[in-house]
Amino acid sequence: MLSTQISRRSFGRSVLFSPGLALGVRHAGAVPVTGDQVLRQLLTGNQRFVAGKPLHPRRRPEDFRPLAAGQKPIACLVACADSRVAPELLFDQGVGDLFVIRIAGNYVDGAGASVKGSIEYAVAELGVPLILVLGHTECGAVKAAIQHLDHPEALPSYINQLVNQIKPAVSAVQGQGGDVLGNAIASNVSRSAARLKTLEPILAPRVKAGTLQVTGAVYDLSTGGVSVLNDKALALAG
Repeated sequence: MLSTQISRRSFGRSVLFSPGLALGVRHAGAVPVTGDQVLRQLLTGNQRFVAGKPLHPRRRPEDFRPLAAGQKPIACLVACADSRVAPELLFDQGVGDLFVIRIAGNYVDGAGASVKGSIEYAVAELGVPLILVLGHTECGAVKAAIQHLDHPEALPSYINQLVNQIKPAVSAVQGQGGDVLGNAIASNVSRSAARLKTLEPILAPRVKAGTLQVTGAVYDLSTGGVSVLNDKALALAG
């Protein structure tokens, strides 16, 4: 069953703290990191955020100047436009670390060229090794998709089109029991991650070659914690 209660991967709970990872190894001029290492860095930063002990890295005016000539982010995040979801804060990262694409409902299929093209740019031009699709609890877009599942013309203008793109994720978990909203949120994240893994011609070959990792996660608004969806959940979405 898909649920926002899915636990982090084991390394997310017992990650070894590394100053290089915690402070952004790519900015330190180290060898390129893997998607797995980047995910560990993000989860470690989230642990600091939850514990109330953030490092607030690279947020001073002098940290912005070296980036004026170019960027080298460590990850691409597809996150919700919700004002309560601020990836740089909840992962305790600094300027230049994250290439963030935000869209209400954090969905990919049906989002158009602006979203898919931005993700492809992060991979092809900026060389990020990780794409993280980040949903969150109490997502209003998913709530609307549940509420209006059987009423395709219930909402005005482009809001209706947006919500309709999320409805397949809701339909996929109908009848599962348990937390309906939690299941739908996880389903929406997993479907987006699964779609990106097969997106030709830029993403899919890199995923197959092992140079690009695509992962889904859910941010808990009440605790500040991020839970990575396990491989079984992602497989079900595929």
